[in-house]
Amino acid sequence: YAICLMTGIFLLLLAACTEAEKTPPKPETAKFETKSTTGQELPKLLDLGAHECIPCKKMAPILDELASEYLGVFEVEFVDVWQAENKPRAREHGGRSIPTQIFFAADGTELWRHVGFLSKEGILQKWEELGYDFKAAQAAEGHKEIDAGED
Repeated sequence: YAICLMTGIFLLLLAACTEAEKTPPKPETAKFETKSTTGQELPKLLDLGAHECIPCKKMAPILDELASEYLGVFEVEFVDVWQAENKPRAREHGGRSIPTQIFFAADGTELWRHVGFLSKEGILQKWEELGYDFKAAQAAEGHKEIDAGED
C-alpha cells in the first residue's frame, strides 16, 4: 500500500510540474525602460542569452551588426542570464529558455518574443510585421550623413 501511495504522490507532483512548465511565467512588469544613451525613447530588441550557449554565440554577431547598423533607430541589448548579477533580469522578463528575443515598442510595451536562434533577416522581418520600417529609417539616416558630409 505504501508503494502505491508514494507512486500516486509522485505522479501528482510530476503532473503539477509538467503543467507549470506549459504556462510561461508572466513578466513582473508590463513596461520596459527603452531610453537610449541619448535619452530618446526607441524600440528595443532585448536578447536574453549566455556567452557560452551555442545558439547565443551564433546570434552575437547578428546583434552586434544590428546595434551598429541601426544605431539611433532601435536599441539592441544582450543580457547574459548565466551571470549571477543578471539572473533577476531573466526573471523580470519571464525568460525560461535561451536565447530569447523580446521586442519592445518605444514606450516599453512588449510586442513579441521568440525563443531560439533568429536570423538578422528574421529580426528585421518581425519588426516590419510589427509595423516598424527600419530599412527606410536606416536609409534616411544614411542620406542625412551623406548630406551632412557635402556641406
